[in-house]
Amino acid sequence: MFSLKRLKVSRTEWTWASTDCLTLCRPRRTFATVHETSLKSPDNTPNQYDVLVVGGGHAGSEASAAAARLGARTALVTPSLSNLGVCSCNPSFGGIGKGIMLREIDALDGVAARVIDKAAVQFQILNRRKGPAVWGPRAQIDRDLYKKEMRQELVNYRRDGKGDLDIVEGKVEDILLAQPEPTLPSSSPSSQGSLQRHGAIQGLRLEDGTILRAPKVIITTGTFLSGEIHIGLQCYPSGRIGEAATTGLSHSLRKAGFALGRLKTGTPPRLEKSTIKFYALEAQPGDQPPAPFSYLHTSDDIPCAEHQLPCYQTFTNPSAHDIIRSDLHNSVHIRETVQGPRYCPSLESKVIRFPEKQRHLVWLEPEGFDSQVIYPNGISMTVPADTQLKMLRAIEGLEEVNMLQPGYGVEYDYVDPRALLSTLETKPIGGLYLAGQINGTTGYEEAAGQGIVAGINAGLAAIGREAMHLSRGDGYIGIMIDDLVTKGVSEPYRMFTSRSEYRMSCRSDNADSRLTPLGHAAGAVSQGRWAAYQREQDQMQDLKEMLESVSMKGSDWSSFGSQPLRPQNKYDAYGLLRHAGVKLSTILPDLPQEQKNRVLDFPAVVHTRTEIESLYSPCVAVQASQIKKSAEYDDMRLPLDMDYDSLSTLSIEERRILNAHRPESVGMARRLEGIRPTGLLKLMEHVRRAQRTHRRGEREGRMNGNEIHDLNHREGLATPAPPPASVSIGIAGA
Repeated sequence: MFSLKRLKVSRTEWTWASTDCLTLCRPRRTFATVHETSLKSPDNTPNQYDVLVVGGGHAGSEASAAAARLGARTALVTPSLSNLGVCSCNPSFGGIGKGIMLREIDALDGVAARVIDKAAVQFQILNRRKGPAVWGPRAQIDRDLYKKEMRQELVNYRRDGKGDLDIVEGKVEDILLAQPEPTLPSSSPSSQGSLQRHGAIQGLRLEDGTILRAPKVIITTGTFLSGEIHIGLQCYPSGRIGEAATTGLSHSLRKAGFALGRLKTGTPPRLEKSTIKFYALEAQPGDQPPAPFSYLHTSDDIPCAEHQLPCYQTFTNPSAHDIIRSDLHNSVHIRETVQGPRYCPSLESKVIRFPEKQRHLVWLEPEGFDSQVIYPNGISMTVPADTQLKMLRAIEGLEEVNMLQPGYGVEYDYVDPRALLSTLETKPIGGLYLAGQINGTTGYEEAAGQGIVAGINAGLAAIGREAMHLSRGDGYIGIMIDDLVTKGVSEPYRMFTSRSEYRMSCRSDNADSRLTPLGHAAGAVSQGRWAAYQREQDQMQDLKEMLESVSMKGSDWSSFGSQPLRPQNKYDAYGLLRHAGVKLSTILPDLPQEQKNRVLDFPAVVHTRTEIESLYSPCVAVQASQIKKSAEYDDMRLPLDMDYDSLSTLSIEERRILNAHRPESVGMARRLEGIRPTGLLKLMEHVRRAQRTHRRGEREGRMNGNEIHDLNHREGLATPAPPPASVSIGIAGA
C-alpha cells in the first residue's frame, strides 16, 4: 500500500519539508559553470578520448556505440552501470512512426533493435489493416532483461571487437572549453563558414576531480536537466523517481548563448499484477509469427516467439473521471505555463480537454516474464497518490488493485534545437553535440535516433572525416532532425508517419535499402551487417528479375483479385503483385515449374519485401523525382556566417529570419516559416552567383592572360586587352 507520509524508492528517502515540497535527502548533482581553459595533454594518456558521451540512456547508448564503431576512442560517462539501458517510462518500443525509426536505427547498425529482439515479451504490427507504408512495428519488453542485455552489449563492446568503447562511472561536474578563436571568413560559398562561437569543447571534469579530455562531447541528459518531479502539490528535484536531477548545466548553457525552454511529461502509476482481475478483461495476444525489429534476425531468432505475454484492455469511466475532476486543484503539474505532450496527454488533460468522452482506453502491459508489475498505458497522472488509487479502483478489472508506485509528472529544461546543425553539433560551442530529450523530443525512439546521428557525426569529426547528413527523403530520422533544427519545438516532439511527405518511400520494410549504404559509406556499419544486407538485396533483385521474366496473356493467368485481367493483354508476374489482394502465393500455381521452384527457394522475408516493393513501385518512382528535386535545394549550401543584411533584395523580415536561424542550405531556408518564394529565388540567385565567382576564381588561378581574356569575353565581362604573346624590340645597329 502506498504511504503518503514516507516514500522509499531505490534507496532514496523523501520526507516532508516545511515548504510543502518533497526535498531530496542527499546533495544535488551539479553541472557547474563552464571553464574557459585550454587543456594540453598527450593523446595517449589514459583519460584522453576522441569522443565523450554523457548519459547512458537510449540516446547515450546509441551515440557511444556509433562513435566507437567508427574507430574513435570513446567513453560513455554514467553515474552508475546500473543506469545503462533503463527504460524510465513504458516497457515498450515502436509504434506508428516510431517503429520505422527503430528500423532505421538498426539499418545504421544501432544496438537498440537487436536488444529489443532479445528482451521482448510480445511483438505486434500496428496499422496492419492499412498499407505497409504506415505499418508500425511494436514490441513489449521485459524491463529488467532489456537493461541486462543493453549493459552487456555496451560493457563488452570492445571485447566483442565492435569498437573502442569504455564505460566510465562518475558524475559530471563541468564541461571544459578552450578560449574561442577569432571568427574567420568562409573560404568558399559552398563551405559551411564559421560562427562566432563561445569556444570549443575540450573535455569534462567529474565530481571526484578527474578530467576526461576529448575534442568531441555528446550530452544526452534526458529529463534530468533541472528536472523536477510532481505528485499532487508536492515537488522535488529529480529526473527520474529515485535519482537526482542535473543542476547547473542550464546556467552554463545559457551563459554559452543557448536559448532554453521548459517542457513536461508524465508516467502512470505501477500496479501489482496479482491484484488485477484479468479474467474480466479482453486479452490482446502478440502476432504469430513475430516480426523482429532487427534486419539481422528472423522470427526463429526471437526467444519469446512461442510464449509471448498478452496485454489486456480496459477503459476509464465517468466515475473515474469525476474522481480526477474533484482533485484537479491539488495538482501543480496541470498548469498551462509549461507545455506537455499533445499526443500522449495525462489523464487530467484528457478529462479537461475532452469532457464529452465517457471513457478512455487503458492498456495493461506486463513489465516482464517474472515481474509482478503492470504498466497501465494511457493514464499518466499527477494528482495526489490517494486520489490515484481511488480512481484506479473505479476501473473495471482494477476494483481491488494495489498501487506499487504513484504516477508522477516531470518538468525539465530543454535547449532550443534551432541552436544545432543538422549533424547535431551545437552552433555556439564547437565539438559539443546534443541528443535526446535535451533537444525537446519525447520517447525512446526519438532519443535513440538522435543519439546514433550525433555519435556517427562526432566520431567522423574526431577522425577527420566529412559529416553524414540525413535528408527528409532518407527517412524519419532525417525528418525529425530537420524539423528540430529548422522549426524548433513548442511541445515535446513525437514522431508520426504523418510528418513525412515521402511515406510511400520511407517504410519499415526498406529502412536498410535507404540507410545501410549511407552508414557503410560513413564507416558506421560492420562488415557482417554489410554482407547480410548485400545478400538480401541480391536475393530481392534476383526474385524481381525472375518474376519480370514471366509474362503471359491475361487469359493464361487464373482469375483473381478485384481487378479482372484483360484476356489479350500481357502481364508479367512482378507487375501482377500490384493488384489488390494479390500475393506471391496467389500467382504461384500459374508459374512454370522451374520458376515456381525458384520462388520457393527464397526466404519468406524476401517474398514479403518483394511484394511490397512491387506494390509501391509506381509511387516510389514519383517520390524519387520529388526527393531528387528537394536534394538540389539541400545541396546548395549556405555559409553559416553569411551576411544576410547585405542582401537588399530580401525583405527585412526575411533577413531577420535568416540571421536568426542561420540555415545550412537553401533547402533548409525554404522550409523556414516566413521565407517567401520570391525571397527564396533571390537567395538562390545570390548563391549561384557566388558559386560562379568562386569557380571562376579557381579557373583563373590555372589560366594565363589570353585564357582569362577569352573567358571574360564569353561571360560578357570587360577587361583590359591581353598583352601580346611576345614582344620583339629592335635595337639600331644591333
